[in-house]
Amino acid sequence: MSDFIYLASQSPRRKQLLEQWGVRCELLLPDADEDVEALEAVKPGEAPAAYVQRVTALKLEASVDRLRRRGWLLAPVLCADTTVTLGRRILGKPADAAEARRMLSDLSGRRHRVLTAVAVARPGVRGPGRQWAALSTSQVEFDPWSGADIRRYVDSGEPMGKAGAYAIQGAAALHIRHISGSYSGIMGLPAHETAQLLRSAGVRLAC
Repeated sequence: MSDFIYLASQSPRRKQLLEQWGVRCELLLPDADEDVEALEAVKPGEAPAAYVQRVTALKLEASVDRLRRRGWLLAPVLCADTTVTLGRRILGKPADAAEARRMLSDLSGRRHRVLTAVAVARPGVRGPGRQWAALSTSQVEFDPWSGADIRRYVDSGEPMGKAGAYAIQGAAALHIRHISGSYSGIMGLPAHETAQLLRSAGVRLAC
């Protein structure tokens, strides 16, 4: 059994969730010369589920390479990626406030999907080791947002750095009429799927 994992994510929400589940994690963040954003580029015609799983697999591969390059103690590595989709349209992280306002206007009064892909690797000493992956799909329905609501929310700064320009654990929750699926998955790390992957990788959990 492993007493800790490497979390290859800058999301404080993912780290917080793992700690709530009794998983000790150390951050395995990119080096300054790594272009992680390039991994998130969408291919023409790419379906949302295929996109989020492909990006997560690429991030996991880069993270394991980073771990070996640094010569750190080998332990399981976890990566995840979340995307919001409206039909087949992928809503990533807004580039600026104007794009955040457009995204929220499009989501207003409508139902959309939140896809979170999770992948765990257990690197081998002399080989690639093993990998496990899962996909969580949830649905979120917003009440209609007024233009003033959207402006206030965007001005708060909360939408920036969030897929779909909102955080379900923040003030956006006041406008959510209904969710179906995994609340923690919408936050960025689905509890059930993540627990299954970590158990497969031999990681000790709280229960």
